[in-house]
This record gives sequence, C-alpha cells and structure tokens, in this order.
Amino acid sequence: MAATTSAVRVQNDLRSRLADARARTDQLFAMVRPEAMYERPVRERHRLIFYLGHVEAFDWNLLSGRAFGLPSFHKIFDDLFAFGIDPVGGGLPTDVPSDWPQRPEIDAYRFEVRRHLDSAIDNALRHPSDADPSLRTLLQVAIEHRLMHAETLAYLLQRLPAGEKLGEPDAPRPGALEGNSPWVRIPAGAATLGWCPGIGGEFGWDNEFAAHTVDVGEFAIEKYDVTNADFLQFVEAGGYEDGSLWEDTDWQWRQRENVEQPAFWYRQGNVWRYRAMFLDIPLPKDRPVYVSHAEASAYAVWKGRKLPSEAQFHRAAYGTPSGQERSYPWGDDAPDERHGNFDFRCWDPEPIGVRPEGASAFGVDDLVGNGWEWTRTPFAPFPGFAAMPAYPGYSANFFDGKHFVMKGGSARTARCMLRRSFRNWFQPHYPYVYATFRCVED
Repeated sequence: MAATTSAVRVQNDLRSRLADARARTDQLFAMVRPEAMYERPVRERHRLIFYLGHVEAFDWNLLSGRAFGLPSFHKIFDDLFAFGIDPVGGGLPTDVPSDWPQRPEIDAYRFEVRRHLDSAIDNALRHPSDADPSLRTLLQVAIEHRLMHAETLAYLLQRLPAGEKLGEPDAPRPGALEGNSPWVRIPAGAATLGWCPGIGGEFGWDNEFAAHTVDVGEFAIEKYDVTNADFLQFVEAGGYEDGSLWEDTDWQWRQRENVEQPAFWYRQGNVWRYRAMFLDIPLPKDRPVYVSHAEASAYAVWKGRKLPSEAQFHRAAYGTPSGQERSYPWGDDAPDERHGNFDFRCWDPEPIGVRPEGASAFGVDDLVGNGWEWTRTPFAPFPGFAAMPAYPGYSANFFDGKHFVMKGGSARTARCMLRRSFRNWFQPHYPYVYATFRCVED
C-alpha cells in the first residue's frame, strides 16, 4: 500500500510539473505580438509559429499511443510539428510564412492535445495499477523537453526587436568586477561523470549514463567567467582578424559569416551596445560574455590558455579538497536564489560574482547559472551508453564529433536540469545560445 501511495504522489508531482512547464512556454508565446509570430529571429531555426505547435505535438507523439493508446485526431499537425532542426545542420530553412497554418488552427490543436492527454493522465493517476509502467519516465521526458524549448524560445525572442515583444526588463543588479579574474588552483583528484542514484532526482537522459570516475590532474581555472570587458580586449586587439588564433573550420566560418563580435553585441558609432531581452543597453562590462565555441576557443588561444575539459569542470564544480563530491557546487542543498541566476529568475545575465553562496568548495563562482559553460570535450557517449527507447535519437544523432559539451546552466535553465550529470551540447558555430566560458591552465 505504501509503495502505491508513493507512486501516486510522484505521478501527481509530475502532473504538477507538466502544468508548470506549460506555463513557462505559454508565458513566452504570450510575449510575442501577433504580427511577429511568423518571424524567424535566428535563420538556422524555424519560425516562431512552429514552436507553438511543436511543444504540443511532441507531447502528443510521445504519450498518446505509447502510454495511452489514443488515436490521432490531427495526423497532419502531428507530423508537421514533430521535428525541429539542428542548428547549422542540413542547410537553412527555406519556407515562407504562408507555408504555415493560421494561429487559430494551431491553438485549437494545442487545446485538444492538452484536453486528451490531461484526461488520460488523470485517469492513470486514479488507477495507478493499470497505468503504463513507462508513464513516469515519459512524463519526465515531456517536461524536460518542454523546459529546454522554454530556454530556446527565450534566446530566439531576444533576437526580436523590442517593439515586437511585451514585457518588462529585469531590475539592474549592481556589480563591481569587470575583468582580471583571479585564478584558483584545483589539486589532482577524481571526478565522477554521469548520473548517480540520489543525486539530481530519479531521471536522466541517455547521454548521462553510465556513471564513471575520471582521474583529473592538477590545473588552475579562472574564478569567474570571462566578462564582456575581458572579451572586448580580444576584440580591440584584433582577435577577429587574426586567423592564427582560430581552428581552420572556425576561421572559415568567421570569414564566411562575417562574424566580427559576439552575437548579442552591436556597435553604434564608436560605442558598443548590448541587445538584452527587452531593451538595448550600453555594453554591460561586468556580465559574462555569450559567444560560440569557436569564439571562446580563439580567445583562449589568444590568452595562451584553453577551455576546460568536461572532467575539469566537474572537478572544479563538484569536487572538494577532501576528495568527496557534492551534488551542486555549494553542497547538497537544493538550488535556490542564493546560489545563482537560474530557473527563469531573470531574463538576462547578472554581473559575475554577485552570488558568492553558490561558489564551489574550491572557491570558483558562477559554475551553475548565468550562462552555460563551454568545454573542449566533444559530445560523445559514456561507456555503457544505451539509447533511450522513448527518444532514441535524442543523443545518438549528435555523436558526430561536431558538437561540444556545455555544463552549468543559464538564467533560463530550469531547476531540474541543474543536476550534476546533465549535459548540454551545441555545434561550435552557433552563437545565439546563452553560453559563456572560462579558461584553464594545466
């Protein structure tokens, strides 16, 4: 009886979390003025109207047949909105706005998806012994997929002109540090990569398995992320014109796309400005810079350093001088606002170092929240990897040596994905994601 009660409690919690995740994406779509819904803020991505249907179609395609045996009520939309597009992969989209259905049709589809699924979920909660045994995992896949898209939508919307959005900017938070980050020595030790029982909840994506230990040699790491002020020195020193600092493919991309500064920067006369979510502001020099992997790597070469490996990030973030490891940089307490800028708390990054209670045991700040952190580690399977049956292409399609692991999380990363084992990844020439970096020296 106790086990049944526990299962019901967990599934009810998942039902509540699904509702919260829907509220996140609903909030973002409500920010977009109707005339802007057919815009494409990032050329490698679909138009915004696609995502309005996609997050619902994904849930329907995942849950309807597999968990509940529900027949399709709109197969055309199930297929149309099924798959997104990998950034910088397979060419650019060529569709026009008129290729897409009208908003009322998509809203009607969304309503019916939620109505059918919610009824089936509620019935499963009332009769847990009859529910599909995979339902709990499938709901977690649906929740985290939607929350990932909430972050994707945020950076897409940040590319829209301010007049096409509705919302209020964050209250400014004072900061003092702009550059010259101190260095922290990390002694040699072990780092556990991958999902471990009891750390970060019961769910993990397939690329998080299996847990294994890696020996990490001694190294030094910057206490803070590279700031806009730091990166401005690279820009003014001609870093974007010096091909010797860039990998060959990165340099070809920089030249082909005429990349001359970070994607969130622009120049107005002789003044650098920053495109925040709801307004453009003078370049905030004390905030972490958001750049592509290619730009971060070139900066590191310019400094005579390199990006950390995934294992080095883990050692700096979760290791301790005693050799034990923590669930989070600050310890084992659940994440809250003392520890960092995450879980949709802000629209934009904060100044570095303003949440010292989130520092690691070694005294490294901002390792979780305020910006994903690039590593030099190619995204690849861990030993023992097995594709997730519910979503077999989630990771395996990207084990191609052309994607790099990111760790940590941004201001728009949900709390559940701050677990130690979570791995994000992107191609090196995609500059729009909320990704920063720091350098290491061996």
